[in-house]
Amino acid sequence: MGGQQYDAIGEAYEGFKALPLERYVVVPSFLGLVGDVRGRAVLDLACGTGFYSRELRRRGATEVLGVDISAEMVAVARQVEERDALGVRYEVGDVSRLRPLGRRFDAALAVQLLNYADDLATAERMCRAAHRSLRPGGELFALNQSPDYRFDGPTPEKYGFRSVLTGEEGETGPEVRTTALLDPPVSFVAHRPRREVYETCLRAAGFTELTWVPLKVSEAGLRTFGAAHWADHHANPPLEMLRCRA
Repeated sequence: MGGQQYDAIGEAYEGFKALPLERYVVVPSFLGLVGDVRGRAVLDLACGTGFYSRELRRRGATEVLGVDISAEMVAVARQVEERDALGVRYEVGDVSRLRPLGRRFDAALAVQLLNYADDLATAERMCRAAHRSLRPGGELFALNQSPDYRFDGPTPEKYGFRSVLTGEEGETGPEVRTTALLDPPVSFVAHRPRREVYETCLRAAGFTELTWVPLKVSEAGLRTFGAAHWADHHANPPLEMLRCRA
């Protein structure tokens, strides 16, 4: 499900990071959650074009491997690496069928990964792959559409994104079409898993200390737009983060 739709997006995906929700909420919140990576080896599952892979390498990660199901996304990530060599490695791979990586990482990222599981078995295989790839005590950091997001509530459109139900229902939760309001707009379809899907699959894979973490508007976001501008975000947060320990 994830691969082909992203092959068509490619470089446009990099433009997501300029949209206000990403720039002032998602990126600073997620990097804050991951914290200090100096001296640590990081695995970026569903790395896309490598934004977080590069950012964590710049912040001192000793080794970063990015894996994505989309050959086009990985091709773009490798082109960026060729232009500005940081020493990040990328490979094409389906996280639900992840090859043995030959080593264990200190931290793993899963940004918009589990919402591409078409069923519970696939979600659990993704979680097991992440757990196998981490050293004991290593951490997994996830970012997903909030299980509590209300499709009839305030929307994130003024922050650059539209999210609507397609009317299809999957085993993990409803199917959702998310549109990044770029020029031209870019849409992709995934599921919005229920909260217990994450918790059940992560625990079955061996993860402990599951903690849900809200996203916060950064100081720069408050300065740039004013606090009132973010009222819709506070009333109906579109995204939520999750951390847990292997």
